[in-house]
Amino acid sequence: MTDQLTHPLQNHDLIQANRVLIGHGRLTKLSRRGPKTKSFFLFNDVLVYGGIVLKGHWHKTQKIIPLEDIQLEDLEDSFNMKNQWLIRTPKKSFFVGASTCQEKQEWMQHIESCRSKLLQTSGRQPGSIFAVTWVPDQESSICMRCYSTFTVTHRRHHCRNCGFVVCNSCSKHRALLRHIDPNKHQRICRICHSTLSNDTPELACVRKDSAERSSSEDDEMVISSDEDQVEESMEDQAPTRWLH
Repeated sequence: MTDQLTHPLQNHDLIQANRVLIGHGRLTKLSRRGPKTKSFFLFNDVLVYGGIVLKGHWHKTQKIIPLEDIQLEDLEDSFNMKNQWLIRTPKKSFFVGASTCQEKQEWMQHIESCRSKLLQTSGRQPGSIFAVTWVPDQESSICMRCYSTFTVTHRRHHCRNCGFVVCNSCSKHRALLRHIDPNKHQRICRICHSTLSNDTPELACVRKDSAERSSSEDDEMVISSDEDQVEESMEDQAPTRWLH
């Protein structure tokens, strides 16, 4: 993987001057559909998850998170995740788990070390506003606002402000949550809509047709078939490699 990452490519977000790959490995990420094994890559200035090189070609949909926007929280084991910790970012916050406690500590220490060096040398300011973690789909069979039961046609959605699992009827409002995206309205539940409207009357909220979905609604539900094949062909618990 190291050789592939050093190939001279143009117009790609990962190709930056002075960017160094610190290590990479496989971690379990808790998504809305449950735990999923993902490839993680730690550089000296960003954390990346998702495939980088698939079948000899650069994959374009990996998530790239600047380290100054990351906040870590150590957590105890849960029923769903062992050796877990929480990664907070402005756009999304999520739980990840390692195969061993030692691997977990190594990941957390390397991320914190790279982040600290980056902030000291670059003069960048650390993030202060972070997205909430989404309640996984399987954690609630009913809407957490109106308590109606989910079915094949009565689908689950997530409020971007509180992270609750809600039905479409309870999440028709949209609002600008600037830490997630300053230019795009996000789905919010009716309770958050009421709270945000009272706290910030100038907040722009709009209603959309109930059949319309925000483009990011299922960002954890659909993975390209190429990436699926690569993920399945790799060992779920391949050891992490630290290069620096």
